[in-house]
Amino acid sequence: MYYSLFEIFAVGIGPSSSHTVGPMKAAHRFVKNLAKQNKLEKTTKLIARLYGSLALTGIGHGTLNAIAYGFMGLNAEDITPDKNYIQEIKDNGELCLNVHHFIAFSFDKNIILEKKITLPEHSNGMKFTAYDENDNILLEETYFSVGGGTIARQDEISQRIDRAPYNVPFQFNSCKELMKLCDQNKLSIAEVVMQNEKAISLKRTSVITDILRLEHIMEENIDVGMQKSGELPGGLKVKRHAKEMYERLKNRFENNSTDSLTALDWINIWAFAVAEENAAGGRMVTAPTMGSAGIIPAVLRYMKRYGKFRNENEKKNATVTFLATASAICSLYRSNASISGAEVGCQGEVGVACSMAAAGLAAAFGGNNRQIENAAEIAMEHNLGLTCDPICGLVQVPCIERNAMGAIKAVNAARLALQNTGNHVVSLDSIIKTMYETGLSLNKDYKETSLAGIAKNALSC
Repeated sequence: MYYSLFEIFAVGIGPSSSHTVGPMKAAHRFVKNLAKQNKLEKTTKLIARLYGSLALTGIGHGTLNAIAYGFMGLNAEDITPDKNYIQEIKDNGELCLNVHHFIAFSFDKNIILEKKITLPEHSNGMKFTAYDENDNILLEETYFSVGGGTIARQDEISQRIDRAPYNVPFQFNSCKELMKLCDQNKLSIAEVVMQNEKAISLKRTSVITDILRLEHIMEENIDVGMQKSGELPGGLKVKRHAKEMYERLKNRFENNSTDSLTALDWINIWAFAVAEENAAGGRMVTAPTMGSAGIIPAVLRYMKRYGKFRNENEKKNATVTFLATASAICSLYRSNASISGAEVGCQGEVGVACSMAAAGLAAAFGGNNRQIENAAEIAMEHNLGLTCDPICGLVQVPCIERNAMGAIKAVNAARLALQNTGNHVVSLDSIIKTMYETGLSLNKDYKETSLAGIAKNALSC
């Protein structure tokens, strides 16, 4: 099924799309349902129960704060960065439900971490219950955060989405189908996406303008991240490195360095800058998740810095081509596998972002559709089996470095594909299937639980 570019690249608050953005959306939807049923004013107590990965790593991933934001009726775009909403709740012992109705609220009492229970439908489960003054249940709903900020209520989970398929001119469920559509209509992958987006986004003044707005946020994350120093929140005492990396590289230039691998240093810096901003809870673009949000911005800036464009208009067109192509690749993963670290490990986050970035770069540098497919396939093939084992449940170690490594792999995958004609033995469809099967067979402790791997052996929390 076709996923919109604006579903894949969406604005949210870090550090995790599945653990922050998704729960925030779910809590927000729950209180809206309370209001629709005229039960909001009768509500005196809310209980949120978190299950599986959300319970095990929710504190480090900012899930509890995200649920509070959702209960307050806030969207990511509504949050004022300088306002400390969470501290106000803690100080006052109350929460303003859906903007205007105050109820007593305590993070310790009203959010329960069911660490020993995983719901059968998905590892990222949450149940919200609203009570009246007599402790009668007014409304109870169970939601799942299935990756990239997408949520599904319990009655929707078999579809993995909470909407019907879009009415678009080019619907595809596999890369084989996508290639056939491109051949029949003599279109590039990016052109297929743009025609679909224009059909979906009739209310948008300009699809291109909205794509470039997302790119602007990505660029802003790089620039801001390169200027900040200090420790990241969470207690690990991990220091930001992007600024000092940038300053060292700048000094090398001033000393006339001729290092032939300088481009790799830039990619590392850009990926670190975004990943560190995400770890600090900044406003980010899911690409396709928050945990992998540094890869596409880093490769996109590499494209603009090192691509041979004659003018700014060509660079803008290449940016649109890059992101449109990347979104089509992600649509395939979401249709046939998963982008949830709690379901398939980090191959579903960093691996998918790497695959998307490789395809986008190959397209922006003039690759044909088969070369683009090959780039996406190469990138994922060498991320298969990547576990999700963040230390202390924080999106910091090894997540930040993995963004840099994913970005470097994406560039190399694109370059490898562009050196070939596009003929390749392994199809992207087969790699996506392999990734999903590999993810399902991973021990659950290696899927965003912080119970094994690096999280167990490198440091105790």
